[in-house]
Amino acid sequence: MMNLITLVWSYLKAKPLNTFLNVLLLGLGIAVITVLLVFNQQFQEKIKDNVRGIDLVVGAKGSPLQLILCSIFHVDFPTGNIKLNEAEQLAKNRLVKSVIPLALGDSYQGYRIVGTNRAYTDLYEADLQEGKWWEKDMEVVAGANVAAFARVKVGDRLVSQHGLGADGHAHDQEPMVCTGVLKKTNSVIDNLLFTNVGTVWAVHEEHEEDEHEHDEQPVQHPSPIVPTVNAGDSVKEITSLLVEFRNPMAAIQLPRYINAQTNMQAASPAFETARLFSILGVGADVLMGFAYVLIFISALSIFLALYNSLKERQYDLAIMRSMGASRSRLFVTMLAEGIAMTLMGSVLGLAMGHGVLVLFTWWVKEGSQTGFTAYVFYTSELWILAGSLLLGIVCSLVPAVQAYRTDIHKVLAG
Repeated sequence: MMNLITLVWSYLKAKPLNTFLNVLLLGLGIAVITVLLVFNQQFQEKIKDNVRGIDLVVGAKGSPLQLILCSIFHVDFPTGNIKLNEAEQLAKNRLVKSVIPLALGDSYQGYRIVGTNRAYTDLYEADLQEGKWWEKDMEVVAGANVAAFARVKVGDRLVSQHGLGADGHAHDQEPMVCTGVLKKTNSVIDNLLFTNVGTVWAVHEEHEEDEHEHDEQPVQHPSPIVPTVNAGDSVKEITSLLVEFRNPMAAIQLPRYINAQTNMQAASPAFETARLFSILGVGADVLMGFAYVLIFISALSIFLALYNSLKERQYDLAIMRSMGASRSRLFVTMLAEGIAMTLMGSVLGLAMGHGVLVLFTWWVKEGSQTGFTAYVFYTSELWILAGSLLLGIVCSLVPAVQAYRTDIHKVLAG
């Protein structure tokens, strides 16, 4: 066995440039496949983690995909607002088990501020790293990435801005106070700041205080969604509701009812994320096709290299046969040479693929905030190694058969 490995290695070293280029070409193709494979796997896992416990998103009429991207993944602008009293009526529907309100519109250094309740953070099993939860208006709790990248800590006074950009109007009349920082969850909430819905209302209504005397009404019948205001308030608005179904029948009846008989829109996370996968899948398929072309070219190159090498080494093979080497030994030698090249290309490709992901998570801010990691190995990557072995066998099969058929007398006589 050691003699076979030594012999194969000596053949590969005999033409280092040829071997290097073949291995590199195959490695590039497998690196592209590895990046797409790992990225797609983790992307789907993140999508599933972020939509857990959310059966339906209800918001203003518009694009359902935009509503999902805004309310669950927080990467888009809201489609508008919905009336609080209409949301309350929906919460009372017999098909609804629970609802979580979201009030959006402001950010801090590009990180969205979400007005909600503790049920939202409980959905992602969030826990405090330090400090305490918000208890009243103008108190916020920062996600782990917000604390790390925006350098937010307990006790800081934060001036929010309208919208998600850095050039939005600053609400500097009354800064918010950070009361706590969350532990990292590797979910979307790591990139958010949390407060109650009343804070969002207070910030957006502050410019009206000079024009209108703000008459506080005592809370006699608390809203089931926002208990700090009276139920049936026809002025207050929220951005969206995250809905949990009471039973499977709700998945059929509730979206139809909302879209047809209310001023609101219902969007299914399952359906819209499937649409998102199909949209992103087009680009991924193009890159995957390019990777397969590289692998095909590398396989053809390895075949030609082995075939030409066989012609150059016919005399050596004849000498080996005359010294007692069997036909099977020559066959296995050529086969092992092809397998060795494809195996080296596969290992190089896997390493390059994970290396690209390491650079992505280290150097790109958005990469580190998504929770993606390069330090994970999926079982599907084993199929890449298995496929490389099969590719090596296929590429070297014809040269190996030719080596097996080597005619000692004809070669030595020539």
